[in-house]
Amino acid sequence: MGETEYREIRLTEDAYQRLEACRRPDESISEVVERIAGERSLVELAGLVTDEEASAMRKAIRKRERQYRARLGRDATEIEVTRG
Repeated sequence: MGETEYREIRLTEDAYQRLEACRRPDESISEVVERIAGERSLVELAGLVTDEEASAMRKAIRKRERQYRARLGRDATEIEVTRG
């Protein structure tokens, strides 16, 4: 197996922070990029689902986002209380 080649890229701080937020434990930024770049875009799904299925998916996504935000708020409150 050959040596891994490396490339340097420039990212805005915002772009880097977004990648960092997607990073899993013990995952490098390169691995994050590979994982995300390999995912399918929702645009690629056009025509594969009915309007009703797409609507149900959007509702499920919004529900999950609300749950995530609520959990994030509870975690932030807990941190603030702990720091006292």
